[in-house]
Amino acid sequence: MPIWIPPIVAFLLGSIPFGLLIAKSQGINIREHGSGNIGATNVLRVVGKKYGITCFILDFFKGLVPSLLGISLIQYSGQDQTMVISSLSNWATTLDDRTTAQSLQLVTGLCAILGHNYSPWVGFKGGKGIATSAGVFTAFAPFAIPVLIVLWCILFFTTRYVSVASIAVSLALPLTVLFGSWHHGKIENGTWNKPLFFFSIFIGAMAVWKHRSNIVKLLNGTENRFTPKSKKS
Repeated sequence: MPIWIPPIVAFLLGSIPFGLLIAKSQGINIREHGSGNIGATNVLRVVGKKYGITCFILDFFKGLVPSLLGISLIQYSGQDQTMVISSLSNWATTLDDRTTAQSLQLVTGLCAILGHNYSPWVGFKGGKGIATSAGVFTAFAPFAIPVLIVLWCILFFTTRYVSVASIAVSLALPLTVLFGSWHHGKIENGTWNKPLFFFSIFIGAMAVWKHRSNIVKLLNGTENRFTPKSKKS
């Protein structure tokens, strides 16, 4: 199997604008309301709670599924086969170099995020990638997710700013990878996933960049605290 297929599939899946489609099903052009963003937060604000949650779940899985496919289809010698989907094993490409294989697996996850952030179906615009990045990270570093969820909830419920919680979690990504690798002794024995560490720095920085307008508003004191749409919606 050509190793460029998983990244292309990941980009196409990631580019599906679920937020836009969900809002349109309710007769709303989400790009003309709220922040104009097609992500789950704006959908929740404008369309309603159940629609925002649905959008988050779908955006999450369009990061998770392609990443799991990348892990299954791009393997390296000695890889833990418990993560490989058996029905796809005959299609998998196995490489001798672990770092190269890990990097290609991560490129697949990155393409899913890029597809969401720069969807060709909405003029190469999109969301801020938090839900999709969470899906990708769940595939590659599931141990970090509970910590990141707790951090996000603490900051959100104390500040009521989604942007503050999302930015903080984005900055914490590489720290959780580093700590997890150290805690499991993988740094000491040299088996830790170095590409994942650099990947976490990159997607964390990309998420912060996508929040640059929110950062300006926070500094100016004009950022809106989260207020969901009325329950009757």
